[in-house]
Amino acid sequence: MPRSLGDSTPLLHRSGIAGALARFSQRTYAADYIALGFLVAGWTLIQLFVDPFHRMFSLDNKSIQYPFATHERVPVLWSIILSGVIPFLIILAWSAAMHPGVQKTQVTVLGLLVSLMLTTFVTDIIKNAVGRPRPDLLSRCKPARGTPNDQLVSWTVCTETRLHILQEGWRSFPSGHSSFSFGGMGYLCFFLCGQMHVFRPRTDLGRCLLAFCPLMCASLVAISRLDDYRHDVWDVTCGATLGLAVAWFSYRRYYPQLRSVNCDVPYDKADFAREGFDRLGDEEQALAHSLYQRNEPVSDEIFQLEENELSRS
Repeated sequence: MPRSLGDSTPLLHRSGIAGALARFSQRTYAADYIALGFLVAGWTLIQLFVDPFHRMFSLDNKSIQYPFATHERVPVLWSIILSGVIPFLIILAWSAAMHPGVQKTQVTVLGLLVSLMLTTFVTDIIKNAVGRPRPDLLSRCKPARGTPNDQLVSWTVCTETRLHILQEGWRSFPSGHSSFSFGGMGYLCFFLCGQMHVFRPRTDLGRCLLAFCPLMCASLVAISRLDDYRHDVWDVTCGATLGLAVAWFSYRRYYPQLRSVNCDVPYDKADFAREGFDRLGDEEQALAHSLYQRNEPVSDEIFQLEENELSRS
């Protein structure tokens, strides 16, 4: 018995609440904004209620004996300004100068926000789960007098009363500054590459330097974490890789690949819906009808071919 095809109506064409919500989501970016709100809420809960895993350590471990830098070269506020606010302002300035339209500006800003928030959310989850000590852990911890030097000890030997400074001592991997900077600046780099068609043949050097300038800024932010002894090279490298990967993921959700002729034009949601799952349902239905109609003739042809081959042999 063939499978019934009466219930294969695409969701966008159905009546009722489910169809209405599907059509609303197809015409707008409401689902993305809702998901972004969940990311913000999840990140807030992590900051308020989640403590890192306190990995054991020994006092004679030289990799955690670096001094605690009271004044950071790139504080958290400046990291947000450099990697979040400045790319946002650059996109707004580009929109005011080029007049690309509301839809293009919206998806570009939305992609930046998703890149920044998703990078921060994933980074903090990994930080708390791994619980790797920072290079300046002992300066933060201030171990109690009489703590053995050559044995593994837990965080309970610490005498630091400022819990924020103490807890941050076990959030070394990956580097949050590095992932956040590459999440914001990396997205801006991809956006500039697409708008200026950097990857087309014989692109002038000036465009390339301008497009890749944000990556240099992000690299300097990441290097500052090494200079402040907040992270080691492994933390910074993994953080930068994570941020760049999320930035690429966020950019490609809204824009074609950078080698495309239309890499400066974002996807249209209406076209994507018609070329995506909606069209897939029609193709599956047509394919099912075709297979059912050809089922018996095809079997007869196969048996006839087998009989001919046997008679020839």
